[in-house]
Amino acid sequence: MPELAWWAWALLGIGAVVVGLSKTAVPGAGTIAVAIFAAVLPAKQSTGVLLLLLIVADIFAVTMYRRHADWRTLIKLAPAVVVGVLLGVVFLWFADDVWVKKSIGVILLAVIAITLLRRRFASGVETGGSHRVAAATYGTLGGFTTMVANAAGPVMSMYFLAARFEVKAFLGTAAWFFAIVNLFKVPFSIGIGIITVPGILIDLVLVPLVVAAAFLGRWLADRMPQSVFEKLVIAFTIVGAVYLLIV
Repeated sequence: MPELAWWAWALLGIGAVVVGLSKTAVPGAGTIAVAIFAAVLPAKQSTGVLLLLLIVADIFAVTMYRRHADWRTLIKLAPAVVVGVLLGVVFLWFADDVWVKKSIGVILLAVIAITLLRRRFASGVETGGSHRVAAATYGTLGGFTTMVANAAGPVMSMYFLAARFEVKAFLGTAAWFFAIVNLFKVPFSIGIGIITVPGILIDLVLVPLVVAAAFLGRWLADRMPQSVFEKLVIAFTIVGAVYLLIV
């Protein structure tokens, strides 16, 4: 077991709670967990530790919202996401941690701005050619950011918001999306040394907090108005993006 100070364990515990909540109630908040884990653990180790916790949370999210997923949307996103993940693997070989964080922060803020403009001047994600362009753009960015920093939550949240999904459809589609993508990332993460035995030991301590927070998130989602839900998603996305730019 890695030797960590009590305050480090406390912060990791908070991050684990955020992971559970982000999967079942407030998508976009997961970026806060990314920031916490990166502040406490070495950069690469933090990514691997967080990935395994996200997969645990994905299991509960899929179980809770499995009937609400929009599979047509997921199928349209799939090719672009695979391309984005592979680009992320290549990027990790050449970029240092600082460059990665700044790049993702810029991407997230750009995505927020574009999505808010689309919501102001259009009724949602359009059909036809525009929809395909949006799926390709968001899918590639989502695959890239999830591979390099587990930070695709805000990117895909903006896409699902633009699609005008109601709360349960949003959470169900996001649950299946990240469950599939995170499992797809595991072999690459092992190959480049991101997932380690010490990291797995840390996960074993934090998993109960993730599970408890996932159930709490389901309780909150059942009682959360659509307008509040959307505002929380956008707010957490902006906070996460700004953090990545300034750290």
